[in-house]
Amino acid sequence: MFDDSRLENAEALAGIDASLRHLAQAGSRVRIEAGQADLSTLDDLGDRYRPRAVIASGPEARLIRAVLEPSCPVPFVAWPMHALPAWVGPLDLVLVLTDKTYDPDVSSEIAEASRRGARVIVACPEGSPVAEQAAGPSTTILPTRTGDPLAAAIVMLAGLNRVGLGPDVHPERVAEAMDAVAEQCSPHQSIATNPAKDLALMLADDLPLVWGGSVLAARASRRIAEAFREASGRPALAADAGDLVPVIESARSRDPFADPFDDPDDGLCTTLVVLDDDSDDSVVLRTRSQLAALAERHDVRISTLRHDSGNAVERYCVLLLHGLYGAAYLALGLAD
Repeated sequence: MFDDSRLENAEALAGIDASLRHLAQAGSRVRIEAGQADLSTLDDLGDRYRPRAVIASGPEARLIRAVLEPSCPVPFVAWPMHALPAWVGPLDLVLVLTDKTYDPDVSSEIAEASRRGARVIVACPEGSPVAEQAAGPSTTILPTRTGDPLAAAIVMLAGLNRVGLGPDVHPERVAEAMDAVAEQCSPHQSIATNPAKDLALMLADDLPLVWGGSVLAARASRRIAEAFREASGRPALAADAGDLVPVIESARSRDPFADPFDDPDDGLCTTLVVLDDDSDDSVVLRTRSQLAALAERHDVRISTLRHDSGNAVERYCVLLLHGLYGAAYLALGLAD
């Protein structure tokens, strides 16, 4: 059973201080990585660099693809492993991200890319064996310090913008937006004013369905659903609207007179968590409206996480952080 009093109990909140502190420092980690990286090392590529294709691997490679796809002037591939497609050659750009100080697979991938003549940009821990092994005339290293894949990806995106392959992500603005989430979702904020605690309360006895309409919101939905599963030990589904429709239609109806202590695990209700990043795409808007109407007809509650300012990366980070804070408070309320 969910104990909402734990969300306001200083002693209970102290038990998840490490998790909350890690989330609160997300903006600081972006600043550290952005301040550490010397993007001028990419200037030899020029501000209108045009490789035949860009191939990215490692943590958050798919995030980089999601950000670049709408504006990147060349094909982009997010490769699921630290290896290279057979077609990669001298005309291509290879992006490698790793938070490990030593990884033979990463070193092998970088060596193979260099052997084929490809240009390589590597984001890896500063002074690590990976960085030492990656050094070479065709390799640019973006040294990282925090071990945060998201912060490293934001720096990589800033570098790609510098050479004309992606949009401007404004790392400092992203960090400021993350700091604002930390203030809003602080453990010192009461349930009445803390959106993450409110989200945890909504999911206290429910199974979450998480939906994001845009490419980035959909990616955030998968990360948030994973956090909900880890926090509660219950199923949590992030999926396209077509896959969510039958789940909503079969959702258990709420009984306002039900006794929560009478077989509390006998059929949980459902809450639809909508991630709204202010997309103006007509298909996204229409789908969101249809999902909301369907949820209302089937007595499924809706919780909307929304951020409508800043660039796409900022909106992604804000929605993701809100969801991760909600998962942290959900785990606290369900703790034995």
